[in-house]
Amino acid sequence: MSKLRLGISMSLDGFVAGPSQSVDNPLGIGGMRLHEWVFPLRAFRQMHGLEGGEVNDSTAILEETFANIGATVMGRNMFGGHPGSWDAGEPWNGWWGNNPPYHHPVFVLTHHARAPLALEGGTTFTFVTGGIEAALEQARRAANGKDVFLAGGANAARQYLVANLVDEMGISLSPILLGQGERQFDGVGSDLHGLELVRTVAASKVIHLKFARV
Repeated sequence: MSKLRLGISMSLDGFVAGPSQSVDNPLGIGGMRLHEWVFPLRAFRQMHGLEGGEVNDSTAILEETFANIGATVMGRNMFGGHPGSWDAGEPWNGWWGNNPPYHHPVFVLTHHARAPLALEGGTTFTFVTGGIEAALEQARRAANGKDVFLAGGANAARQYLVANLVDEMGISLSPILLGQGERQFDGVGSDLHGLELVRTVAASKVIHLKFARV
């Protein structure tokens, strides 16, 4: 069976987003600093249709994160837009414009039904109201033998961790303190449900930790 693989950037004090998240500031105050290690990378820029960039010790980590991924699962907040029912006039179509960087099926956890959204580059967002297991089942079917990426946000990732459904987890630990915001592991438990540290890579502005079932 394909693996469910979680990838997140986190502050030293355990936050994956800053306070006061909004449509205008989706990562909250200071949240963009969590990802300063990835923005300059050539591999990241290529994913978003940009040229240039650098290659360093984080490049192989980023490439591995998205290798052999056939589908993605994310929460409603990760997809974005205002909470509640979808605007029937001009519904939110995500943060990424008409050509999102996924290029495969994406399954969005939500309490509000919505027709699938097909965009350029092979990305189709399917909105799942049946819960985390239903979304994972659909994603695995769509991935056709490849792995499924769990993109977040924190609440969605936490639900999969508590349910013992995550097979691998990559934490990119940024050397910053946010002080407040959204924590990833509140309520998860002390044992990470069978995930053990299998690799540590120190790179520029980040330490990459990989956890897996061993």
